[in-house]
Amino acid sequence: MRRGGDTALHEISKFFTSTDAIHLSLHTIAATLQDSRIPYVVAGGMALVAHGCTRTTLDVQILVTADRIAEAREQLIDLGYIPPFKNSKNLRDTQTGIRIEFLLTGQFPGDGKPKPIAFPDPESAGAFIDGIRYLKLEKLIELKLASGMTNPGRVKDLGDVQELIRALKLDDNFASKLDPYVQDRFVELQKGLQSDQSE
Repeated sequence: MRRGGDTALHEISKFFTSTDAIHLSLHTIAATLQDSRIPYVVAGGMALVAHGCTRTTLDVQILVTADRIAEAREQLIDLGYIPPFKNSKNLRDTQTGIRIEFLLTGQFPGDGKPKPIAFPDPESAGAFIDGIRYLKLEKLIELKLASGMTNPGRVKDLGDVQELIRALKLDDNFASKLDPYVQDRFVELQKGLQSDQSE
């Protein structure tokens, strides 16, 4: 997709029919982790897609616990995934080139500094959608908001929340399902979209 032109259009078409490289990688990863009984959830762009956003992405973000990441990596390395550089915790699919980024329970989104919202335990934060465990909607939104609120370089995360609000027609009542740390920002984004649509 990065090359643009007809190649990008072809890959985007495959992405939206779930027949592209990133979906193939995702299904392989999920099946491997499930067979190994390693708790995981899919986060990031693929979770947005699973919850109803129309967008593309070039990587797979997997949330695991710190005590299981070594095992998760080992299982995937046995399938031919490799670290992109020495000592990286992340991997790359050698067949498709897709990046696999690991997120760890207890780490903090956005600027990485302590805050009321951290990456949760995958066992309690996930739900199955089409056979793959993804972050629950409220957890995905909390993490996206906390990230965009604390890191100017992650402002796209706030845009992702707006896309979820628009796609799922979420109203300001949804804020009550979120951590108080991000409730006001959610309402602000929701009201902003309402204003845009009424003009």
